[in-house]
Amino acid sequence: MKHRGRGLASMWYPVGFTGYANPSGAVVKINEDGTAVVLTGTVETGQGSLGVMAQIAAEALGIAPNDIHVVSGDTDTCPMDTGAIASRTTYITGNAVRLAAERAREMLFDVAAGMLRVKPDMLEAKDHKIQVKSFPSRNAAIGDVAYKAYNDVGTPPIGSAMWNPPMIPMDPETGQGKPFGTYVYATQIAEVDVDDETGEVEVLRVTASHDCGVAINPMLVEGQIDGGVHMGLGFGLYEEILFDKTGKQINSNLTNYIIPTTLDMPDVDEDIVENYDETGPFGAKAVGEPSLVPTAVAITNAIYDAVGVRITALPATSERVLAAIKAKRAAEQKQIPA
Repeated sequence: MKHRGRGLASMWYPVGFTGYANPSGAVVKINEDGTAVVLTGTVETGQGSLGVMAQIAAEALGIAPNDIHVVSGDTDTCPMDTGAIASRTTYITGNAVRLAAERAREMLFDVAAGMLRVKPDMLEAKDHKIQVKSFPSRNAAIGDVAYKAYNDVGTPPIGSAMWNPPMIPMDPETGQGKPFGTYVYATQIAEVDVDDETGEVEVLRVTASHDCGVAINPMLVEGQIDGGVHMGLGFGLYEEILFDKTGKQINSNLTNYIIPTTLDMPDVDEDIVENYDETGPFGAKAVGEPSLVPTAVAITNAIYDAVGVRITALPATSERVLAAIKAKRAAEQKQIPA
């Protein structure tokens, strides 16, 4: 017989370690036609980071992401980046890109100020134009300003920057300090069906509410949440490394190391909870690794809600769930008076 249960799990996750150096650098070059090039040491591993870097630069420069060409991961030409690790790319590399773009933009403002006969601090970049804040119709196309900067003024608009979260080393005696720049938070709820005759667990739905700061690209955030739930599903129900008595792994390929497929994926309701963080680029924080943290716990809590057994070793395979159900029944039988 199948029993339905729901389980909830919440978590916090640190972003941008500060105990030791964690920098990223960036260079932004505005071209004569108003497009731009971003040089960054970070790399694209499928998480969409280069698209986010383009969006951050475009926002700072007042142009479109499609106007940005990102050059990444080339150690001959790109500035240093600590790495696409620890869910740090949007937060730390994004800040470096933002600062570099703002510095290049300031060079354009100096040129545009002469063209528009105002002070540089009276200008803003928006919709491919540099315009007077209080008088938007008084403007100049960014491409025209950039062309003048290159060919008339002689100040090619190139900005470089680095960003490292403020370092606050931990006190070796008290353990006190600030080990990370910021934190993200999440709650996931899993709904499952558990068969008490086989121990089989089917995850029907996961509702995932994630604080990621401001979502630079909401579609990518939803994709990260879906991917994290998929990984958490594998961690919770399927994936286990097994060894023989000599220490040799006995399930070293995808024939016998079981991972969830698309057919195992539940419906996922992604809920982006925006929470502006003043230290992040345009208020952004992170969502990559945090998206998988609560899933397995939510599933095991749902199993308990369904059949009343706690699974304390992962994965919660059918064998383990059924063994726990049988042990529970045996314990209940002992308590029944003769």
